[in-house]
This record gives sequence, structure tokens and C-alpha cells, in this order.
Amino acid sequence: MIARLIIWALKARAGLAAVVITTNFSGLAVIVIELWLSGSLTVLGAEWLRSTAVVGIYPALGLVFGVVLAVRDRSQHFGWLDAGRRPTEAEARQVLRLPIIITTRALAVWSIGIILGPLILVQLAPNTDPMVTAALFALGGFESVGLTFLIVDRLIRPTIPVVAAVLGPTMHWSSSVLVRVVVSWAVASALPLLMLIVVLANPVADPNDRVRTAIYLSIVGLGVGALATAFLARAVASPMRMLRAALDRITKGELDVRVPVGSTSEIGRLENSVNELAANLSERQRMRDLFGRHVGTEVAERALAGGLDLTGDVRTVTALFVDVTGSVELSTGLPPEEFVAKLNRLLATVVAATEENNGLVNKFEGDAALCIFGAPIALRDNATPALRAARRIRDEVVAAGELDIGIGVAHGPVFAGDVGSDTRLEYTVIGDAVNEAARLTSEAKEVPRRILVSGSVIEAAAAHEGAKWALYETILLRGMKQPTACWTDIDKRAVAKTRNRPETPVVHPDPTPGRSTVEVSTTTTEPD
Repeated sequence: MIARLIIWALKARAGLAAVVITTNFSGLAVIVIELWLSGSLTVLGAEWLRSTAVVGIYPALGLVFGVVLAVRDRSQHFGWLDAGRRPTEAEARQVLRLPIIITTRALAVWSIGIILGPLILVQLAPNTDPMVTAALFALGGFESVGLTFLIVDRLIRPTIPVVAAVLGPTMHWSSSVLVRVVVSWAVASALPLLMLIVVLANPVADPNDRVRTAIYLSIVGLGVGALATAFLARAVASPMRMLRAALDRITKGELDVRVPVGSTSEIGRLENSVNELAANLSERQRMRDLFGRHVGTEVAERALAGGLDLTGDVRTVTALFVDVTGSVELSTGLPPEEFVAKLNRLLATVVAATEENNGLVNKFEGDAALCIFGAPIALRDNATPALRAARRIRDEVVAAGELDIGIGVAHGPVFAGDVGSDTRLEYTVIGDAVNEAARLTSEAKEVPRRILVSGSVIEAAAAHEGAKWALYETILLRGMKQPTACWTDIDKRAVAKTRNRPETPVVHPDPTPGRSTVEVSTTTTEPD
């Protein structure tokens, strides 16, 4: 109900004027009732009504003046709302200053009335105490001014989200929590108690009138205090509940949370900070995901956790290198987009096989890829998953039938860490194992099974995985000083066919002329 009334007062052209009328009449009513209850009006005699009308001339003129200015303020400060557009920066700042502008003007108008009213009343009723009368007028005027501030401040609150969107995180001192609490306390508690003190201290008032006025002020103070406290508590508790719920969702990973900024006080700044927190965390997550796609999730986590320092260490890893056979001919014989599509499907296979075996796709080099097992995450056995990944990549590429590849796998110590400068870093691995894997890849393109691994990989792998590989030949790789024992995986289908064939005699020449020896040769191996 109150929210709908506020929206109406904000949108209606006479809404601000209605607020001014209400607050001024409330202050005037407080003064008149106090004067009546305290017996100050009875001393005017039979002409009390005419005398009251004379005293009320200035309040009436002040009310008309305030209403005219309120109508003007409405068109000046909320013209953008009537036009259905966002306010300019200057208009947004005017909206924030509106409560203090109207309150200051009301205080000026009431200040004159506080002086004129008691002077006129004392002239009409010399028996009244001038100090008590002046105090009652002053307290009633201050009550009206405080109420004006609280109501106008509440009136502009629905516009704050639009204002905050224009000005960003902003705050006006007049709408701080401290100011609201102090004004609410003054209106609800301090001023009614001061009025009670003034009435009880009135030397010309009848004791019965004092008691009656004291009871009235006590009831008013209790009622207004309860209402003011309830409104103030709700103004603080409601956004706090919303902020708590938003933070709970953020802690659960829901980073699309946004809280409407409904105030220019400290609470509004807090609401804006929560929105910035969610936006920054969302951007950080986006950068983490994007960074992880380029360098790998593990490297991204390592970089975000460790900062920009150049770090690294020597690790014993297994390096797997994949390269496409005849890529130059393919790229010249196919449309670029078709060749790239095939290449992306190959690299997707490489990434899936590597990551599912706890490896890292360290880099793509055109139509080739370097995969590392054992860095940056150390593995107790990094050779076995590398061999599994090599077989899976080869099998899926052969099944697809789009490209021909070579895969080389090597094992040994390398430097694994960041290289570069303070402004540009790259996580990489450097060592003989990487070079050996690249050389084996070149040789593997000519091997029927398209995989060659060094003997050190087989030695480091688990026995059940090593049983699936057989020595192919010993090759002096380019750039290497010593020959490398190269292994390739066993073709299980060929083994099965061999087992099903009858024993085949192999004839070896006998050194004795005219004779020869016959052996029965069979091929056996361990099952996969």
C-alpha cells in the first residue's frame, strides 16, 4: 500500500505538492493541538477562533508558497521521468539533492513563522507565557521539517536505480544512514519529549491541562516512535536480507547475481559493491576459462595462483608429439576451411585423450601438438598414461580416416616452467625428451602402426602396459649421438590371425652343400 502510494506521488504532477501540504499541515496541527490541550487557546476568550485565524495567516501564505515551489520542483527535477527517458548527469544529481533542498526551504519558511506566530499570539493573549509559546511553535516547526525530509527522501528512492545507472556508485551526505537515524530519532522521540517538557514547565497552564497534554504527547510519541522505528528498521533490514541472499548465491558460484541499487547511502554503496564483486568474479572466471583454453586448465590455475614470477623446475616427464603426415599437400589440395575443420577434429581427439589421461596439451604448432605427462601436475607414473593416450589418438584418427599422423613418445628429465618476460610468459618444457619425441614422430610416419616410443618409456611404464608394445628397431635419430631403441604397439588383430594359422615351416640354408634344415616358427605374444 505504502509503496503504491509513493509511486503515485512520484509520478503525479501534484505528488510533490501533496507531500509538502501533508508535512506542513502535520506541523501546524501539532502546534494547534498543543496550544488547545495546554489551555493556551482558552485564554483568548470568545474570540479564540478569530485570533487563531489571524495567527494562521502566515502559515497559510507559507503553505501556498511551498506548494508553488513544490510544483516547480516536480517539473524541474522529474521532467526526465515524464518524458520517459534516462536523466542526464546534472538531472541525476539534482534528484539526489532534492530532499535537502526542500527541507532547507521548509526550515526557512518555518523559521519566519516561529518568530511571527508567538509574537502575534502574545499580543492577542497577554496571559500566555511567550517563552512556552515560542518553544511550542519551534518544536512543531522542527517536527514538520524533519517529517518533510524523511518523506521526500523516501519519495525519491524508486528513482535511485536509474540515478545510479547514470552516476555510477555515488553517495549524498544527506541520505546517509547516520542522517536518517538522527532525523528519525528527532521526529519520533526527541521533539515529542521536548514538547512534553515545555508543557509541564508552562507556569500559566492549569494542572489538568498539563496532565492531559502530557498524556497526549506520550501517546503520540509512542505511536510515532514505533512507526518511525519500524520504517527505519525495514529500510535497513530489507536490503540487508537481499544482500545476504545475493552473497549466498555468489558463494555457490552463481555469478550472474545483481542487486538493485535502491539507495545513495552506505547501503547503496554496499549494494553496488556486491554487484561489482559478482561482475569481477564473473570476468575472472571468464578469463580463467579463456586462459585455460589457450594454455590448459592446470597451467592457468598455476599462473593465477602464483602471479607473474618466472618459476620452474626440472621434472621427469613423458613427452608425446603428434604431427600430420603430408600436411603441405593436404593444405594445398583442400579449401582452407575444410583443412582447418579436419585439423580441429584431430586436435580435439588429441586434447580429449591427453586430458582424460591426466596430461597437458602444452602447445599446438600448426598441424602438430606437444603433450606433456607429469607437469605441471606430477604423476607417480607418467609413462603409462602417455602410452594409453598415444594408442587412443592413433586408433581414433585411423577410425576417422581423414588424416595420417605420426606419434612419438619419449621419457626423461626436462625443465618445466615459465619462460618469457615480465609482460609475456609461456609455460613450456625444454629438454632432450621433447626433442627425442619430435624426432620419433618423424620416423613414426613411416611405421605401419604410426607410433614410435623410446625404450625409456617402456621401462618407466607399468608391466601390463609394456606388454602391449614390442621392439621395432634401433634408430640413430637426427641430432642424437646414440642410437635409440624404438618400440611400437602390437597389432592385436595380426596376432589373432597368426594364432589361427597353421604352423608355417621356415627354411634356413644348411651350410652343408645340398642340405637344408626346417624349423617350425610361430608368433606368440601376451594378450591385450
